[in-house]
Amino acid sequence: MTRLQFGTFLAPHHPVGENPTLQFQSDLDFAAHLDRLGFDEFWCGEHHSSGWEMIASPEMFLAAAGQRTHNIRLGTGVVSLPYHHPFNVAQRIVQLDHMTKGRAMFGTGPGALPSDAWTLGIDPLVQRDRQDEAMGVITRLLRGEDRFSHESDWFTLRDAQLQLLPVQENIPMATASTLSPSGMQLAGKYGCGVLSIASNSTAGLAALPTQWSFAEESAAKHGQTVDRRHWRVLLSFHIAETRDEARRQSVDGLQRWHNEYNVWTLGRPGAQHVDDKWELMDMMSSGGAVIGTPDDLVAAIRNLQEITGGFGVVLGFAHDWANRENTLRSWDMVARYVIPEINGSTTRMRDSQKFLNDNQAALMAGAGAAVMQKILGDERASQELGVMMQQMQDKADDRSSTFRPGGGVREDQLPTT
Repeated sequence: MTRLQFGTFLAPHHPVGENPTLQFQSDLDFAAHLDRLGFDEFWCGEHHSSGWEMIASPEMFLAAAGQRTHNIRLGTGVVSLPYHHPFNVAQRIVQLDHMTKGRAMFGTGPGALPSDAWTLGIDPLVQRDRQDEAMGVITRLLRGEDRFSHESDWFTLRDAQLQLLPVQENIPMATASTLSPSGMQLAGKYGCGVLSIASNSTAGLAALPTQWSFAEESAAKHGQTVDRRHWRVLLSFHIAETRDEARRQSVDGLQRWHNEYNVWTLGRPGAQHVDDKWELMDMMSSGGAVIGTPDDLVAAIRNLQEITGGFGVVLGFAHDWANRENTLRSWDMVARYVIPEINGSTTRMRDSQKFLNDNQAALMAGAGAAVMQKILGDERASQELGVMMQQMQDKADDRSSTFRPGGGVREDQLPTT
C-alpha cells in the first residue's frame, strides 16, 4: 500500500487585531508542533494585502522554521512568480534548500490576491503567462544548465547561471491549481507536482475528478510525466473527541472567517454574509469541510481518494476557527488517530491482539502447564508453592471472616474495652 502523506497549508488566515509579531511566532511554533507530531510537509504563502495574510516572504519564514524543525519538508505555497525577477526567485530557493539541509519545496502560482497585482501594477490577464515563462527559466537555472540569456517584456537575463545549486539534486516543485485547468496544465508542461488549493470549496471538490486529466494531457503534449504521488489536495477540518465538541469549538471563528474575510474583505464571488452561525456551520459541513471526529475525517479522505482516483498528500488548511489550544489539539488527534488509520500502521497490532484473543485458552493453558511442570519437577519449588498457596488461602479466609460485603466489620471483630 502506498503511504499517504500529510501536511498543512498556511496562507496564513489570521483575523486582524492580534499582534502580528506574536502571530509570526505562533506560526513558527505551529511548524515545530507539526514536526514533533511527524507530519510530512509544511507550506506557507506569499501575500501583500488583505490584512489577514501577513507573510510577505515565505522563504524568510521557512528559513526560520527550518531552525526549529528537524524532519518536516518546508514549501513555498506559493511564490507569486509575476511579482519577482525569476533569477532572484531561483537564488532564494537554493539558499532555502541549503539553510534547511535539503528540505525545501518550491511551489509557484500566478498570484492570488487581485489587490497585490493592482499594487504592483500588473495586469491580471498576463499573470498566468508570466508564471509559465518564469517557471521555464527557473527550472533551467535549478538544473544547473550552462549560461543562457533570455529577453522578455518584463525581465532580462544575460549569461545567467546560478553560482550555487540546491542540496537536492531535484528539488520538489509544485504549481497551484484552483478551478481553471491552467495550474494542472503547467504541472504537466514542466512535469511537477500540484497544489489543489480550491478543493476545500464545494466547486473545488466537484472539479477534482476531472482535474488530473488536464495534467496528464499536458504532460503527454510536452514529453513529460506526472505522478499522482505529487498531487496535493487541500482539506478544511477541525477535529475533536465528538462532533458536538468540534462544532462548538469552531463555530464562532468559522463565522468570522467567512463573513469578515471571504465576504467583507475579499468579496469572493458567490460568498454571502450569514447571520446564523449554526446555519453557516451546516453549510460548511455539507460543502466539504470536516468538523467532527477522527472517524469523520478518515471517511472524508477515503471518499476523496475514491472520487479522484488517488493523490499523494493531504494538506490540512490552517485556520483560526478554534482557539489556539483546541487547534493544536485538533492536529494532535489527526496525527494520533487519522494518519495511522489511513496508512494502516496499526493493522498488524490489531491482528496481533485479535490472534491472542482468538487463541487465549490454548496459549494460556500451554503457558500454565509449562510453569507447573518446572515447579513440580523441583522438590524445593514444589514445597514453596504449597506454602504460598496455603498463605493465600489463610488470607482469603481472614478477609471473609472480617469484612462483610461493602467493607463492614463483624461484631466479634470489634475491639473490646
